[in-house]
Order: sequence, then structure tokens, then C-alpha cells
Amino acid sequence: MSKKAFTPRAAENPGPSYTPRPHGPSTFQVAEDIIPIAELKAKLSEVVRGLDTRPRPIVVTLNGKPAAVVMSPREYDRLSYEARFLKSVARGLADSAAGRVISSDELRDRVAARYGVAAKRSKK
Repeated sequence: MSKKAFTPRAAENPGPSYTPRPHGPSTFQVAEDIIPIAELKAKLSEVVRGLDTRPRPIVVTLNGKPAAVVMSPREYDRLSYEARFLKSVARGLADSAAGRVISSDELRDRVAARYGVAAKRSKK
């Protein structure tokens, strides 16, 4: 960590620019993805403005240990959706493994009863 980050003009120093690596956006980059809380305070507006263009969240450290994660709202929404989707898939697989399944005809009947839609039977 450079002492420049703690000078009064630290927020004006753009610092190193971010360039995506060829090995993908999800690979953690220690030099680019970890920032001490003092440096975050000095560069807060710059960091917040750049969140949408970052492929990964920023880990904020306090006394050298991870204390917080900062990410764009778009990335947070994506991660939340992905977690909900994976949880739903796991629930569905568990239901299937436990034998909690119904036929397509029974599903049509349930949908028709719930939503008042005429159920069409498939021809066999």
C-alpha cells in the first residue's frame, strides 16, 4: 500500500487503472479487489462511481482483516437471483428424490382448479 493514499490529495490521485484479465472477471485479484478502510474513506466517491464497471466486488479491510464487501446494486441483484434460483433447483431435486412428484395431467387439473382455466388432456 502506497503512502500516497493517506495524503490530503489522495482522492485526486486516480491510482492504477483497472484492466480485465484474460482469465475471466470472477477471478479474485488481490491488488485490485482489496482496499483498506482508510483508503476507501479517501476515495469513496471514486470507488462508488466505478462499481458498475467493476467485474468483481471490493473487499474492505479493517486492521488487515476483511470487514465488508462493496459491490454494485446490479451485481448484488445478480448474486441474489442466482442464489434463489440455485436454492429452488435444489428444492426441486430434493422433492424429486423423495418422490414428491405429480403427473402432467394432475398438474393441469391443479392449475385449472386454481386459476379457472379449462384443462386440456393430452392425447395418448
